[in-house]
Amino acid sequence: MSLVFDEYGRPFIILREQQAQNRLKGLEAQKSNIMAARSVSQILRTSFGPKGMDKMLVNSDGDVTISNDGATILQKMDVEHQVARLLVELSQSQDEEIGDGTTGVVVLAGALLEQAEKLLDRGLHPVRMAEGFEKACQLAMAHLETIADSVSFGRENIEPLYDTAMTTLSSKIVNIHKSKMARIAVDAVLSVADLERKDVNFDMIKVEGKPGGRLEDTELVRGIVVDKEISHPQMPKTIKDAKIAILTCPFEPPKPKTKHKLDISSREAYERLYEREQEYFTTMVRQCKDSGANLIICQWGFDDEANHLLLQNQLPAVRWVGGVELELIAIATGGRIVPRFSELSPEKLGRAGLVREVAFGTTKERMLVIEDCAKSQAVTILVRGGNKMIVEEAKRSLHDAMCVVRNLIKDNRIVYGGGSAEISCSIAVAKAADTETGVDQYAIRAFADALDDVPMALAENAGLSPITELSQVKSQQIKDGNPHIGVDCMQSGVADMRTQRIFETLIGKQQQFQLATQLVRMVLKIDDVLMHGNFQ
Repeated sequence: MSLVFDEYGRPFIILREQQAQNRLKGLEAQKSNIMAARSVSQILRTSFGPKGMDKMLVNSDGDVTISNDGATILQKMDVEHQVARLLVELSQSQDEEIGDGTTGVVVLAGALLEQAEKLLDRGLHPVRMAEGFEKACQLAMAHLETIADSVSFGRENIEPLYDTAMTTLSSKIVNIHKSKMARIAVDAVLSVADLERKDVNFDMIKVEGKPGGRLEDTELVRGIVVDKEISHPQMPKTIKDAKIAILTCPFEPPKPKTKHKLDISSREAYERLYEREQEYFTTMVRQCKDSGANLIICQWGFDDEANHLLLQNQLPAVRWVGGVELELIAIATGGRIVPRFSELSPEKLGRAGLVREVAFGTTKERMLVIEDCAKSQAVTILVRGGNKMIVEEAKRSLHDAMCVVRNLIKDNRIVYGGGSAEISCSIAVAKAADTETGVDQYAIRAFADALDDVPMALAENAGLSPITELSQVKSQQIKDGNPHIGVDCMQSGVADMRTQRIFETLIGKQQQFQLATQLVRMVLKIDDVLMHGNFQ
């Protein structure tokens, strides 16, 4: 037994049995947390790699989503356990920061937690374990930099960017058309990239989806596509040298913000009111015409009266354009968003070389395309597909590919795929563990074993024997001193990932290691869960 003091300085005795029970309770809580997190990781494990399986997610309304993107699957899963939710947030962090590797980071976190559970059974303290994992992560990240290659690219030499986008799209549903999709993603990013400053303005890339047509009908439009149509069927559908008035004021008489009622009791009073209303309309249209505008884009709707007057004055118009799209049009065309008709002037108009309405197939679906914008090379990727579900998955896949291309522009260092980077880091970390003398060596060696789980998952999902494949790749890496040998998921007969041109960005891989290690450290340091802050 031992003597301790409470917050008032009063002594009390803790029996050894009570201390043992407390330790046991903390161990049970840690194991419960690890089990919850690992169960989420196991769900995603089969979706990992180019041969990974897809998940069908059905929400409470019966809407179906089919995807193998880790962030999407976890976001749409109904996860109740608090620690399991941390894995959901982990995947979202990877998605927001890097855009790719959302499944890999969860698989690695699950492997680390599996190793942590084994070490807990052997009596290793969670804090020492967390410190060992952190030390091993730093070793792995340093080793990644030594095996990384730098690639050079430019607007004339886009092959490295294209190969990186192809690697990303290999594991997506759209991989049958990954060559075309990768070209579109690279062209879109380079259209808005500043290579000197290594900066990419993603706000200038818009991804629109329209069900119908085939996936290979997806195209890159050098301009802005708005899911609206010209407001009147008799207005011109093509406007060259467009001068665009961008309005956030409605084409209607002002509504008095009072509770007074206006009773019309005679024909003369009605006609006076009608004339006054017509005067409002004609003044609005005249102000638009006087500014030199030949196209009106309005955030609000307008009634048939205003539509007819605009047609008479040969002013094509588009109504109900959303605020985000309105801002994008203003930035791209160099126009100003005008809140009042009286403020319209020629210098506030946006300019574009061509504005046209595009029809799709045999349906009445139409969209407005604004091309050759004056101020910015804004681009739109128009995704087509057999149904809404395919279109949405294609949009997510293209977003991942564009994020990876952006990351390569920011930092042109790469590591090779197929699990080769993880195996190389595993070998290096295991060597470092042999030089350690303290308890940390167990945690560092466990980290190396967890890294081996990533290529094993790749091999397993490709229908190969995971242990056989891992041992072959690892022995070949050690024998040849070549860190680019990985799991040949496509079974092409070439294990060298450099020859296969399968690679990913260094910053994406480093982010995976860091985020997974930080999450595992957080889970290990939790020894009890108090619901609503209450002690049970």
